[in-house]
Amino acid sequence: MDYNFIARCWWLIGGVALALTFSVFFIGMRVEGTDDVGWIKLPGGMTFQPSELTKICFIITFSKHFSYLVERDRLHSFLGVMSLAIHAGVPVVLIHIQGDDGAALVFACMFLIMTFAAGVQLRYFIILFTALIAAVPLVWTKMMNSDQQNRLLVLFSNDDEMLRTYGWQQYQGKISIASGGLYGKGLFNGPRVAKDVVPYQENDFIFTVAGEELGIMGCAAILLLFVIMLFKTMKTAHDSCNVLGRFICFGFFSLILTQVVINLGMVMGLLPVIGITLPFFSSGGSSAACLYLGVGLVQSVYMHPTDGREKPVRVEVSKTIQGSIFAP
Repeated sequence: MDYNFIARCWWLIGGVALALTFSVFFIGMRVEGTDDVGWIKLPGGMTFQPSELTKICFIITFSKHFSYLVERDRLHSFLGVMSLAIHAGVPVVLIHIQGDDGAALVFACMFLIMTFAAGVQLRYFIILFTALIAAVPLVWTKMMNSDQQNRLLVLFSNDDEMLRTYGWQQYQGKISIASGGLYGKGLFNGPRVAKDVVPYQENDFIFTVAGEELGIMGCAAILLLFVIMLFKTMKTAHDSCNVLGRFICFGFFSLILTQVVINLGMVMGLLPVIGITLPFFSSGGSSAACLYLGVGLVQSVYMHPTDGREKPVRVEVSKTIQGSIFAP
């Protein structure tokens, strides 16, 4: 489906995202292994996490917003930048209220990366980071609860009680990665994996399974796959025929980059545990399905070489097949 047509339905996509986000406040539920109420129950006993679909909706609506500002030469105006900040602030605030600070952080990072890639003036970033630094004491005392504070403090603590209470998952995860050595124990042969030593290892800490069973070489291969995907996404953005297509690629790039960096930071004990999955690897149907929707958007940019107003370019069948294979 042509991404230009999809973007023209931004109002419907944004409305669906808001409806799903607000639904959590009324019919939301908590699933095992999480500490927030961010899921809704579907018929048949399945659950769905609206914030995952909202990420994809945000890529579309935010890209359309960028395209609108660029076409009217308002991207570098104060009101234009503020409108972008308000646009991004809506999902960040709503999802923070739900208790899913990990997803809220992903939205914030997507906003920063996309606006930076769009060429928004550096002075706005300086103002923003200055305000954030000044707000640290307020955030620490008023917005973060004791569990969140301790998850951060345990990164700098050697206290056994703190480690067993708030850092146990990260501690065991690092041991699992180290135990794999260079080549690992073999796929499905990890003794620690079999005993579920790392709590909820199939979710946010799936990389520890790769470390134990596939070793450093397997972990490097996984990272290489992400690098190739990110590179191909940026190549598609560069080759896009219009601003909208470029920003859609920027949005997907920022989503994958943010989740990979934060997830690996959590697993390696460099960042606090905040519940962010490793794209395409962590367990979770909502995450996987919505990530593939994001891949589909980038594929659409790649496969539609016009802006939707020009006559489509005819290509040979062999080239179409080749493009579908090598597109991200």
